[in-house]
Amino acid sequence: MTLQSKYFRFLTCLILMLAADYLQGQETVNPPAVINASGIWLKGELHVHSRHSTESSNNSISKIINFSKSVGMDLVCITDHDNHVNGDVAHHTWADPEFKSDSLLLLYGAEWTTTRGHGNVFSDKPYNHQRLYDIRDARDVNIGKVKESLGIHLSANHPSGKDNFGFSYDLVESIEIWNSAIWSKNANAIMIWDDMLSSGRMMTGRGGSDAHHGVPTAAEKPGANTYQAEYNYVGTPTTWVFAKQRSLKAIIDALDHGTVAVSSNPFAPRVEFYADYHGNGKFEMMMGDNAVSTGKPVKFQVQLMGNKLTNEQYTITVIKNGAKLDSFKVSGKIPAIQFTDTPDLKGRTYYRVTVEGKNTDYPQVPKSASLSGKMVAISNPIYFNFDPKF
Repeated sequence: MTLQSKYFRFLTCLILMLAADYLQGQETVNPPAVINASGIWLKGELHVHSRHSTESSNNSISKIINFSKSVGMDLVCITDHDNHVNGDVAHHTWADPEFKSDSLLLLYGAEWTTTRGHGNVFSDKPYNHQRLYDIRDARDVNIGKVKESLGIHLSANHPSGKDNFGFSYDLVESIEIWNSAIWSKNANAIMIWDDMLSSGRMMTGRGGSDAHHGVPTAAEKPGANTYQAEYNYVGTPTTWVFAKQRSLKAIIDALDHGTVAVSSNPFAPRVEFYADYHGNGKFEMMMGDNAVSTGKPVKFQVQLMGNKLTNEQYTITVIKNGAKLDSFKVSGKIPAIQFTDTPDLKGRTYYRVTVEGKNTDYPQVPKSASLSGKMVAISNPIYFNFDPKF
């Protein structure tokens, strides 16, 4: 090889390195929105208690359903404590004549309430919850066998708070990263989630109000906990699922896969997170998706959809493998950002985003925004080099 050709090769490598560094930091503010026509976004409540949880007050199933419809919810899972009915959820919550809706999608579920913590069950059809309740004190390996035979989605509830999930996280498909309107109490839950993700578990993050108390109506009398309904009720927070169709099974599939985002309330903007894996501008990856890294830079897009406060500025923070990668200020009709980063060629890499700013008002739960603070929305991760059989 001649000296000239060596010099040319050196210049070529240098240009490629500089180009890679440029792409790594490149960002585009407010690009056109990514339109994903392969499914529909559905919003709902995944942790709420009716009168069949004995410590609840003024919270009948019909009240939960009617309220959910009034604020535009698409889905609800009423998760009453199974120990309050000795595991017989099927003849209490599900058998209640009010457990029906002509428009709201009602998942079958319950809060698995044990001495080692709580978890929520989500299912698209009735299942034998009694079997899960009866083995609540068994070894995790035996619980796992029953859970698999039931074909249910099990989720860890309030993992860092009271009655935190104390079982193996290999039993669950999702984790409650945002419990109730009180955002500040979820910091440790986020830390646990990042630990699970970093260890190779593609674990869906979801929310739930965990509301027990409603507003008295008709002849009902207020109780000691009635005040809570002004601060925390259905939709604080709201879980969004990107489902292939409007069906119970599609919702469970979305929860399994992680095409899920969480917002502070039903009227707050939804965060969507995409990746242009092939570099063709099509953004074919979204939250929950997993691909093999090529070692080349990947362009990502984060966008806020739904009800935005167009005169306010939002802060989008990108988390890579549990640590802050970068943050961006966005505003406008469709606040969005594109950034480029290179997933590790051999090791696991995941990206997720948080959105902070002024929260959209929730008139039906007027004091919830004060508890949520500046946290507006959270995405689920996009994964690279994760083992789907882990």
